[in-house]
Amino acid sequence: MAGSKARDVMQSGLIEIVFLAMLAGFIGLRLYQVLGRRTGHERPVGDPVRGGGAEVARPASTGSVREADQPPLPELPADLGAGVRAGLEAIRQADRSFDVERFIAGARGAYQMVLEAFWRGDEAELAELVSDDVMENFRHVLAERKAAGLSIGNRLLEVDQVRIVGARMNGSMAEVTVQFDAEIVAVTRDATGAVVEGNPDASVETHDVWTFSRHVTSPDPAWLVVGTDTAD
Repeated sequence: MAGSKARDVMQSGLIEIVFLAMLAGFIGLRLYQVLGRRTGHERPVGDPVRGGGAEVARPASTGSVREADQPPLPELPADLGAGVRAGLEAIRQADRSFDVERFIAGARGAYQMVLEAFWRGDEAELAELVSDDVMENFRHVLAERKAAGLSIGNRLLEVDQVRIVGARMNGSMAEVTVQFDAEIVAVTRDATGAVVEGNPDASVETHDVWTFSRHVTSPDPAWLVVGTDTAD
């Protein structure tokens, strides 16, 4: 009886093995029919010689969008000179997020922030707004002012006009030059508080020409003041 049971178990096992082998063979045959035989010389999907799927056009630079897919740029202000217009167009082609109106609004705000920080001698704030070269010049003036015991009581009353007077691409750096026509009260006092220059009861017109710069591929949208001058 024991021998008969052993034979039955062995036969059952053999039947199971044969069934699994047949199943594996069937699956292997189906995979062969679907995938085909790999020879090591297959052409890649989308091979142009075989007329496969069209390849997506690669952008000229990382992160850029194909020209045909880009929305049209807004019109530039009509009162720009030819040279300024060409410079702004070059900047917009390098950085399509550049918007003239938004830039002018930002430049107006930066003008006030830089002036007021300079007047009160706030070097920490100035360092966030201007380039290293401009900051070095500011530090020199602030040190001379402190050594002489002078203080500035200037006030910005109004910025009458902000206009772009120059623009260009300098390598990967966008540079925009802006003229600010403003009205300020300019007063300088000595250590005793006496007025040594200016008039606290009168305003003067100023015409400053500043240049702002930004690397067009930088994730930081901030522009730095890289040059300060006065209009002729």
